Amino acid sequence: MLVYGIWTFCAAIAAFLISAVTGKFLIPFLHKLNFGQTILEEGPKWHKSKQGTPIMGGIMFIIAIVAVSVISTVVYMLTGSGFIETYFSDISREVTFIFAGLGLALANGLIGFIDDYTKVVKKRNLGLTAIQKLVLQFAVAGAYLATLGIAGYGTSTIIPFVGSVDLGFFYYIIAAIVIVGVVNAVNLTDGVDGLDGSITFFVAVSFMLIASKLYSLGITAVSAAIAGACLGFLVWNFHPAKVFMGDTGSLFLGGIVCALAFAVNMPILLLPLGIVYLCEMFSVMLQVGYFKLTHGKRLFKMSPIHHHFEMCGWSEVKIVAVFSAVTALFGAGSFLLVLFGV
Repeated sequence: MLVYGIWTFCAAIAAFLISAVTGKFLIPFLHKLNFGQTILEEGPKWHKSKQGTPIMGGIMFIIAIVAVSVISTVVYMLTGSGFIETYFSDISREVTFIFAGLGLALANGLIGFIDDYTKVVKKRNLGLTAIQKLVLQFAVAGAYLATLGIAGYGTSTIIPFVGSVDLGFFYYIIAAIVIVGVVNAVNLTDGVDGLDGSITFFVAVSFMLIASKLYSLGITAVSAAIAGACLGFLVWNFHPAKVFMGDTGSLFLGGIVCALAFAVNMPILLLPLGIVYLCEMFSVMLQVGYFKLTHGKRLFKMSPIHHHFEMCGWSEVKIVAVFSAVTALFGAGSFLLVLFGV
């Protein structure tokens, strides 16, 4: 087990280095192409200084996560089978979920890339329409779930302290809604320097610990790679950001976070682990609903919720620190749920 602990650590370090070093070359390239962010007119006034900051920086952690995940999974396939009776879970199942999950993340990242590219070409902060995004995202979620279904993985899910629950056909409907919802929630969290990368770092670390407890060491390594790649990206994205991940990165992260939850067969964990993502999403929904019901009044000073705290005087660094601490706390709670409830 010590060998696989070292291997997991190496996966995190390798992903960190690939992500951070890629930024050294990618950022000047994006500047050269004039792939700069256009700031929304209704956003905080001080965000105007970020005008022109390159987007699509998520490419750096996408490269790192995919490369390290594929390599670590191949190594796992070749070396893990000899120890499966002693330590490991079903390796073939893990491999299926890892590659299907990478497909889910990459497909969502491609949707984000199309959106970012549209923004850059038109020089405005509007890309694909909401309907276009949703149609594409549901198609991707459907393809992911169909892949798992064809591979023979059923409609049961594990709920800590409850056990395995078979949802039947409703599993696919609920799962598709969860995937699309979480992917968009992660996207909405990307609005403050370093926020989305920091939150996802703690989510990935939590999944790493959970997967390790379940002896799903392929998932453990992938989670470590995600955590390391996010840290590598933060080298360039922490305030003041030299690059933004764009929808390319945030939609990819949303997909890979969902993939981890389904890989450990506990998508219910997205509720506590994704607490910040969900608060960001629901703050937008509440703001829009309240605005319409009250004919123009606002529930928050601005949404998503991180902008509300900005308008209240919080610095971007403070927002990242507090939101990350909340995620870490709920991550620890999620690990305890699995430790004692599964």
